[in-house]
Amino acid sequence: MVRLSISLFLAGAATSSAFAPTLQPRVVQTSIHAAAIETPPSPLTAWGETIQDIKQAQAEFKKQKLPEFAPEISSADLGIASDDKEAQLKYFEENAMEIKKKMELHGAVVFRNFDLMKEQEGFQQFYNAIGMKVCQDPLQSVSARPTADGKKDSPVYEAVNKESRKNFFIGMHNEFVGTRAPRAAAFVCFKAAETGGEFIVADGRRMFRDLDPDVVEELYNRNIRYSVMELPFFGWIDSIPEPIQETAKAGVKGLVSAAINAKVDFSVEMLWGEGGYDNKRMLQARAPSQPPIVLHPVTGEPTWFCNVHSHSSKLRKERESLYGAERFEDGASQINKSDMFYGDDGDISEKALKNMDETTYKNARYVKMSEGDVVLLDNYKCMHGRNVFDGTRKHAVAWFGGFEGEEEVKEMVAEEMSKLGSDKVPSFGK
Repeated sequence: MVRLSISLFLAGAATSSAFAPTLQPRVVQTSIHAAAIETPPSPLTAWGETIQDIKQAQAEFKKQKLPEFAPEISSADLGIASDDKEAQLKYFEENAMEIKKKMELHGAVVFRNFDLMKEQEGFQQFYNAIGMKVCQDPLQSVSARPTADGKKDSPVYEAVNKESRKNFFIGMHNEFVGTRAPRAAAFVCFKAAETGGEFIVADGRRMFRDLDPDVVEELYNRNIRYSVMELPFFGWIDSIPEPIQETAKAGVKGLVSAAINAKVDFSVEMLWGEGGYDNKRMLQARAPSQPPIVLHPVTGEPTWFCNVHSHSSKLRKERESLYGAERFEDGASQINKSDMFYGDDGDISEKALKNMDETTYKNARYVKMSEGDVVLLDNYKCMHGRNVFDGTRKHAVAWFGGFEGEEEVKEMVAEEMSKLGSDKVPSFGK
């Protein structure tokens, strides 16, 4: 019976799309009329150099002037009619470098009243015109996010629009899975929810600046670690004779670890949990230890790069009291349960979690998007999330592994920061 249960689980893990290896480049259409090209995987995460004295780095960063976060650009402000798609596309082509500079300087840019982006073809024309280099969804290594148009090879993915998750507040996070993180993203609204459903953004630089220095120091020195899923299928172990329970646990853990690590492109460690769903024994998969603050790959600025707000089970439970319970009932919904710990597997204190939660909300901005609105954001400088909603919502996202003219944009951003009387601090790294 033990062997049968393990075999059934491993067979399911090996055939499930949640563990399907899909890192190979795939052929996609970058626009409706464009030639097919190979889309590369989401790039490896750029952790940057180690910051030798994180407290001192934060103290120095507090002295700097930061640009406005997430400014808006409206077609009306540009003197372009909202329905003049040709003029809008021309604007994007002619101002591509300026737009990318704004993204890097401000962390995000909000585009409003552009009919061009009301449909997927125009949305793809938008990001191609400004020279964004599309990449695969970072989830490709572990799962398969639905595409916006339902086509298998589409480069535009559906956001979390399901009615079944409308009361689930998506906490603030940077997009990364295991070892992979897109450099940038464009979120588009094809259909706004009748009520709520706001897209939420938060500035990672201001997050780093405003956190309690003691919290920053402990988090950075101990690192952080994510629990990326839980497998609540092992209550049967408690019903077998105690003398063989430890042997059974060791065997199950080894087999599950081998099965999962063979299917994902990052190292996963399986740990036994004391509880789990319905107080049943479960295995928890934890990703490698990593820093919560990184140096930006283009500008070198320190920025918060940590998904505690979305991944902490404690913070999620607190939000449940406001928006309703998050349902982890069976199957994939149970497996997808996440949590967060220090890099040494210690529990993060309630005081630290409260400080991170409050600082996140302090720097968050709710963006009510209408059809055709787009938020172009730097994934390292800008966290994102989604409010609860009622009605029908259709938002989508495209991920980018980089963009054309990065070196030139870097120089443009440095010049703008100099005008503010504030430069990036190259001495942060070792």
